[in-house]
Amino acid sequence: MIKFLMTNFLLITLLGCGDMDRKKSTPFAIEIDGKEFRKNERIAVSIKNPENKEISNIKYSIDGKELLLVDGKIILDITQLGTKMLNAKVDHDGTSTTLSKKIKVLAEKAPEVYTYEILNEYPHDNRAYTQGLEFHNGVLYESTGKKDRSSLRKVDYNTGEVLQQVDMDGTVFGEGITIFNDKIYMLTWQSGLGFIYNLNDLKKLDNFQYGESKEGWGLTNNGEKLIKSDGTEKIWFLNPETLVEEGYIETVTNKSIFNRANELEYVDGKIYANVYQRPSVMIIDAISGAIEGVVNFSGLDKKVSKHAGWSSTENVLNGIAYHPERKTFFVTGKDWDKLFEVKIVKKQ
Repeated sequence: MIKFLMTNFLLITLLGCGDMDRKKSTPFAIEIDGKEFRKNERIAVSIKNPENKEISNIKYSIDGKELLLVDGKIILDITQLGTKMLNAKVDHDGTSTTLSKKIKVLAEKAPEVYTYEILNEYPHDNRAYTQGLEFHNGVLYESTGKKDRSSLRKVDYNTGEVLQQVDMDGTVFGEGITIFNDKIYMLTWQSGLGFIYNLNDLKKLDNFQYGESKEGWGLTNNGEKLIKSDGTEKIWFLNPETLVEEGYIETVTNKSIFNRANELEYVDGKIYANVYQRPSVMIIDAISGAIEGVVNFSGLDKKVSKHAGWSSTENVLNGIAYHPERKTFFVTGKDWDKLFEVKIVKKQ
């Protein structure tokens, strides 16, 4: 009987520890009208205080940056947009309580609309299911997808001739590429795996694994970090030495968070991103994530020869590369027989 009572006392004590360790609920809450706002918008905010505790000070912040509070309104002057935690540090009764509320901070303005002018047309392998496209010293490098068809290529863009090619294992679906410090980094789609090649001879040097970004879509770099899309609203920044993800931006318009960034190209602080299965390219601010422009490439597919097995949903625009010497963009599509050199112009 004594053993039974001691056992029950021990169980009660152990089970009761969870309640003792639980945080006491706060009587405060952030009150704000709405869940979606725009950068630099002034929004009314207050602290719900049902117990009428004496509050001495309140500081609001997002991403560690304190927000200016004027006449009961905070100004959403933040650097990176997207889904954010609005934090409030409430000083009261000789202590402080930190509150959080999830909001979405969208772009300040609607994207500008751009169109294109075709400058030149070049031959392109119509069995190249293009996933990545990038120039280096005037030579075009291309990665292709599909299982049993995935490859890394060095191409003479003038003639379409494949100068060198490395075929992937048949189980792998190739995705985007970028060139950094004489190495080619290449993604795969759903294998959670990337490859590193020597730029000079295309010999494989190493593999790397993904972190939080579970899939591989597009890849580019800004001269300091690799930039990776994964099919979500996030574009990730990777350390080129460790391949560790060191942060991300979310792609947003003035109306919504957008999740269709595919093949990527970085030019002068902007990320140019193919929109998945659409004849368009987004122009994204690489710091804030704001989609500042959209290039409408409608009609370009009409200039491409259709072939057996052609699909309007599969054989879409994909692949964008900037030629720094010519200061023009080159675009193509999956299994397209042409590569187009274009000038991007604002629509009048």
